[in-house]
Amino acid sequence: MKKRWPIVAMIVSIIFIMVAVLFFFNNRKSGSNSPEYVFLYAENQAADYPTTLGGQKFADLVYERTNGRIKIIVKYDAELGSESEAINQMKYGGIAFARVSLSQLAERIPSMNVLLMPFLYNDSDHMWRVLEGDIGDRFLLKADEYDLVGLSWYDAGARNFYSKSKPITSVEDLNGMKIRVQESSMMADMVEALGAKPVEVVYSEVYSSFEQGLVDGAENNWPSYESMKHYKVAEYYTIDEHIRVPELQVCSKVIWNTLSEEDRNIIHECALESSTYERQLWKEREESSKNIAVSNGTQVIELTPEERKKFRDAMTGVYEKYCGEYMDIVRRIMTY
Repeated sequence: MKKRWPIVAMIVSIIFIMVAVLFFFNNRKSGSNSPEYVFLYAENQAADYPTTLGGQKFADLVYERTNGRIKIIVKYDAELGSESEAINQMKYGGIAFARVSLSQLAERIPSMNVLLMPFLYNDSDHMWRVLEGDIGDRFLLKADEYDLVGLSWYDAGARNFYSKSKPITSVEDLNGMKIRVQESSMMADMVEALGAKPVEVVYSEVYSSFEQGLVDGAENNWPSYESMKHYKVAEYYTIDEHIRVPELQVCSKVIWNTLSEEDRNIIHECALESSTYERQLWKEREESSKNIAVSNGTQVIELTPEERKKFRDAMTGVYEKYCGEYMDIVRRIMTY
């Protein structure tokens, strides 16, 4: 089934491109009020997820401010393929816009790993000071290295550890535990640096892995923990905020180069506005998910500042491995 995704997504993309071309030439002949451009926007989350709603807000704003000349159709639930597949299609303009995780771009642009490092940010406000400042602007421009145009940053919250048989209150508690991680060498190295054993498990199988005793713990944000009902098999949720993974709205450079400067400015402004909207939705969703989990028995553990420092101190080797040549900017971010 997975092998069919790229083919299906490509066919859908080609169809929409053909429709957009027909719209454009018909409008020029008839003077119709129909859109001049129809573009696809790829999103892998559900229709009611904050990033999806943010993408729809972006599309609505662009349609309104171009007086209907540019119509952006948001395709969610990975209808156009995975994030990785969507990024690959954007290189040739098969998909015009997308919301993607920075971790996906970091696979293609290694220097972007800097913004993903464990325990890099003190809190949400710290991360947004960085992303909305000159450092964030510089990293948006790096999307150009993969023929993309970075438009704006989206929030995806903080990832925390959660466990089944005992609460994680310190680094020592992690010693020897089997912790589920996504397919990421950096995540595996982070878990090993904390004394635990990383176990790669696909997202959809985390629940059953807890039931079968294949893992003792996992890590993710509140909405993911709650929506997959992991609180039923792992009642202890530790607020350590080890990783904050920013997400981006991006545009295919192929498409970008066909647009007028005026349209580019409108799209950029709308992307920034949708970012503010999405961040508010994320806060609301995060709080709602936390309340649902707690009402179903989740026990929340808050790390002391001293324990959090021990977690960060354990990351020295991880930083050297993944950001050795970028430590100057890492130190700047930490004190930003």
